[in-house]
Amino acid sequence: MQKTFIGPQLRRLRQERRETQGAMARTLGISASYVNLLENNERSVSVQVLLRLMEEYGVDWRDLADDQTGSMLADLRACLQDPIFAGSQPDLAQLRASIVHAPDLAAALLRLHRAYGSAIDRLSALSQTATDPAGSPEASVHAIFRRNRNHFRELELAAEGFWEGGRPDRDDVYASLKARLRDRMGVTVRLARVEDMPGALRTYDEARREILLSEALDHPNRSFQLVHMCALLERRGLLDSLIERAGLADPTADSRLRVELANYFAAAVLMPYAAFLAEARATKYDFDLMATRFGVSFEQACHRATTLQREGAMGVPFFFLRIDKGGNVTKRFNATEFPLAEYGGACPRLDVHTSFRTPGRIVPQFVEMPDGSRFFVVSRTVDRPTWFRHAQDNRLAVAMGCAIEHAAQIGYAEGLSVTTARMTPIGINCRICPRTGCDQRAHQAVIDTRPVDERRRGATRFDG
Repeated sequence: MQKTFIGPQLRRLRQERRETQGAMARTLGISASYVNLLENNERSVSVQVLLRLMEEYGVDWRDLADDQTGSMLADLRACLQDPIFAGSQPDLAQLRASIVHAPDLAAALLRLHRAYGSAIDRLSALSQTATDPAGSPEASVHAIFRRNRNHFRELELAAEGFWEGGRPDRDDVYASLKARLRDRMGVTVRLARVEDMPGALRTYDEARREILLSEALDHPNRSFQLVHMCALLERRGLLDSLIERAGLADPTADSRLRVELANYFAAAVLMPYAAFLAEARATKYDFDLMATRFGVSFEQACHRATTLQREGAMGVPFFFLRIDKGGNVTKRFNATEFPLAEYGGACPRLDVHTSFRTPGRIVPQFVEMPDGSRFFVVSRTVDRPTWFRHAQDNRLAVAMGCAIEHAAQIGYAEGLSVTTARMTPIGINCRICPRTGCDQRAHQAVIDTRPVDERRRGATRFDG
């Protein structure tokens, strides 16, 4: 059973009520020393103490047990990798202690660093359009997924009960989904010509109770879209509760979150957790083979691998990046604490950018961040639906990465030596990367205040 630590939440509750540890101990019927151990996360809280807290203080146990320590720790580690903190790097124990003993101070530091980053972006990139700003719906939804470590237990349970009469054969999934929508929801499914749905892959006419799927969709994606619609129609209440719990202030973000939660549900139905995890381990994460086995796309198999974070049955903690030919990160999923997953993707030394040269082929790569952390990353292009002949080569590239210690579990790393492999030095992006001699640098690092040496021309115009 997973242990629950509530130190910062308990201290905040006590301080809000202006109680001493002794007073709280008397209220809960425990010793003051035990309260002290709980507040310092040196003991996990018992069910009995949680119940007493609910009775005496009128708090919801879920608010107390909502441990965001992991995500805050990841945020702090990413924040402190900024070059402005060079020479003052606290170790992991110090960071954890700051979260336990001074959570408000840690949160204030993160807010300050975000404000600093925002100011730097505005000053150094006034001519560029900001992508995915902090307050955007996409950023808000990404934060919700990250807070849940990219795993939603309620959606997993709902997906496990989806095929009540037993999962149909893979060849029959699409037909079974059409019949389900017709018989349960009175919704018909019709395949539409590309000309009749310009620029759209799926539409739902609520008045006519009809789903139109574009013929541009391949078979795996037609099935995926129908399970997605099943989530929206059959599991509306569940989605509503998850969205309400998220507490997003922007209705646009609510709509975006609903779409992403329905996508998660669709993946969980088509790739059941236990079966998918077993196949991942058996094939050493051969995403092409796993996609074939479960009748999904390569990209969908990669997405699903990032969600294998169930306590007691965890897969390799992956991060996922999807990049377009212009270098924009169009999607990211993160089941890790790695700053590369959270903020990276713009570095041209990351081979996801060069994978467009070899469409459909896996490109393995070992990379090293400026702080010395190392990762194994595989990249590959994925094709998008094509409507007309002039819209060919509509490709994106995806990258799946994990900490280097997990590389032995990945088949794509076979034949590559972790100890002798060449590490490609990469960074988050040029503006904060301290590698001044990089020949791929597009911008001068904001902390590099050295004057230009007119007598020297380095690898780039920034290395003078």
